[in-house]
Amino acid sequence: MSPRSASVNEAMRRRSRERLLQATVDLVEEHGYEATTLSDITERAGSARGLVSYYFSGKRALLQSAVHRLMAQELAAALGCEPPTEDGRELLARAIDAVLGLTQSHTTLMRTHMASILQEEGLIQCPEQQRLAALLRATVARYYGAADPEEEYRLLRALLMGATVALLLPGAPMPVARLRAELFQRYGLEWSAGAPPSDDKGRELSQGRPVMRSPLS
Repeated sequence: MSPRSASVNEAMRRRSRERLLQATVDLVEEHGYEATTLSDITERAGSARGLVSYYFSGKRALLQSAVHRLMAQELAAALGCEPPTEDGRELLARAIDAVLGLTQSHTTLMRTHMASILQEEGLIQCPEQQRLAALLRATVARYYGAADPEEEYRLLRALLMGATVALLLPGAPMPVARLRAELFQRYGLEWSAGAPPSDDKGRELSQGRPVMRSPLS
């Protein structure tokens, strides 16, 4: 049997890494972070235990990469959904709705993730985090019409993280419609843009108040 080519080996490693990330998402949502062990993850992924150490520095790094992968997937799907568009306002609305929607549909996972990044080591850089950041930067660039809107990207990231925390706060979560209305007003977005909720609560909140516009409006 001839040895596998470098490209085949790379594809196999990439698939193994993807399986580990997906298994982490599934198990943390099913059993919680503390109850999920690395052995559980590798068993679910059908991977050798040594692959975790090869790709990740530990369970927390694995969790962050898994969540960032999921967020990047959801964001990419939202930005590319039908009908296709290059309109910066519509793309930003889709991005906001993707993050808020993910927080609602993956509450346990996102609560664990936010707790993780607030620890001393903070945000762990990984390929998944970089892809997520690139998608958000591109969205902000399209909205503002700027090639490198780094400061505005950081502000959007902070606002989305704040909205995520507000949605996840045990015992006192903020309504998603109110948070969406605030974010949409901040960026001068129409309520009908993106993927608006089916009820009228947010639309009521967004009416009759001053709207901030982008610098290039």
